[in-house]
Amino acid sequence: MAAVVMSSPREALLAGRRRRHRRRLAGIAILAVVVAALVVAMLLLGQTLYPISDVWAVLRGEQVPGASFTVGSLRLPRALTGLLAGLAFGVAGSTFQTLLRNPLASPDVIGITSGASVAAIVALVVLHLSTGAAMILALVFGVATAAVIALAARGGESTGGRLILIGIGVGAMLDAVVSFVIQKAAEWDVAVAMRWLTGSLNGSRMEDVWPLAVAVVVLVPVAALLARDLSALELGDASAIALGVRVDRARIGLVIVAVALACFATATTGPIAFVAFLAGPIARRIVGASGSLVIPSALVGAALVLAADLLGQFAFDTSFPVGVITGIVGAPYLLFLLVRTSRLGGSS
Repeated sequence: MAAVVMSSPREALLAGRRRRHRRRLAGIAILAVVVAALVVAMLLLGQTLYPISDVWAVLRGEQVPGASFTVGSLRLPRALTGLLAGLAFGVAGSTFQTLLRNPLASPDVIGITSGASVAAIVALVVLHLSTGAAMILALVFGVATAAVIALAARGGESTGGRLILIGIGVGAMLDAVVSFVIQKAAEWDVAVAMRWLTGSLNGSRMEDVWPLAVAVVVLVPVAALLARDLSALELGDASAIALGVRVDRARIGLVIVAVALACFATATTGPIAFVAFLAGPIARRIVGASGSLVIPSALVGAALVLAADLLGQFAFDTSFPVGVITGIVGAPYLLFLLVRTSRLGGSS
């Protein structure tokens, strides 16, 4: 009888772990199915509704009159760009929020995507460089912006809150630079700049997909490998050190991965508002707080971008860029978090 009593807490603990594990696997599976369905919808829907057989034939490389151009040259690059950008934004946002232990700490809120935006706009509008060159400049300037924000926030207490406030200020200054460049740009360049700044999948091309695809394929697995260190860092530096984590090296690696993903995605699609900000919290609601959020956040980010683009194309009389739809969804949540943080007296 005593043996039964002694084993019951352990059995309850194991049962709880199994439930959390099943919930996590079910949540990831559902998110994967949703993302796959949205990609299929992106390929099927448009002014002409093609049957799945035609779309599948185009994907296999066969020539189908009408569908080969519409699906292969227009819809497929758009779907892949939305998928990859959503994956990148989701992982970047979740990594920053977990690392800084603050839901406000996403790349678009703390100014990192603004740094990438300045570089990309200057490259496209002033220097008239290719998209590939704009990506490289956006990556370099985004990393430099992150470094400046981190250095300015060092020292004293409440580093996370200081970093967010400094990042918001730096982002505002960089947004002013973007506005100045657009004011001075030639009239024919303004339309390109504005389309890009709103965050859009319009005009996506396969040659622009490949650099982003390489970045996602390389960096997302790295983020997943570093997820154990990220979970330990969420407990605080002292606990992470006790668990054997090399705190400084892990933090630098995670920041580089997150910044690179955010900058590559921003350089390809423009700063799609609030995807990085929303992906982590939504993923946590779906799969629970236990375990890494890297893969769930990536899938949520992809689902947000693809769903918002479909809504922007077909839900209204006028077509809207994807960034407009995500901005409508994300802005109220940002205001809610700001009000809640203010009432709680700030964040550390």
